[in-house]
Amino acid sequence: MSQGAASGPVPLKERYFEDYTAGEVIEFGDRLVTQDEIIEFARRYDPQPFHTDPVAAQQSAFGTLVASGWMTASIGMALSVEHFVSPLSSMGSPGVDKLEWLQPVKPNDRLRMRITVLETKRSRSKPDRGVMRLRQELINQADQTVMRQEGLIMQRCRDAAPQA
Repeated sequence: MSQGAASGPVPLKERYFEDYTAGEVIEFGDRLVTQDEIIEFARRYDPQPFHTDPVAAQQSAFGTLVASGWMTASIGMALSVEHFVSPLSSMGSPGVDKLEWLQPVKPNDRLRMRITVLETKRSRSKPDRGVMRLRQELINQADQTVMRQEGLIMQRCRDAAPQA
């Protein structure tokens, strides 16, 4: 579902910089997180017992197996690429300013993404692109925000002529 002035006829995957407006809120995705993928990810990238061993996790501060925060961020990235990032205009990101893990992600949680466009600014030095500041939130089936990040993305402009 999408709300906002720019949410009209241009599908997300076909958008350019001009198709976004500050204040727009976009929600998408439905990703089931499984115990097997939590363990597999953690064994490779964050091998702490509360991510890799369901029995040991019972004795942890979480009391159960939980996903690595880095896995949670990776799920957010995957949802963004699947549903939001336009292959026509995406020029990547110079980085994330803020990343918060607010609630643990557990096996069988279902996650969706909410993106809020905080700011849009066309580049003066490179008028073929604009920069958007986004707030991205992963939300579980209980409507709890499990992760929040803010950062910038660069988008190609549909009309690359400098604005007067």
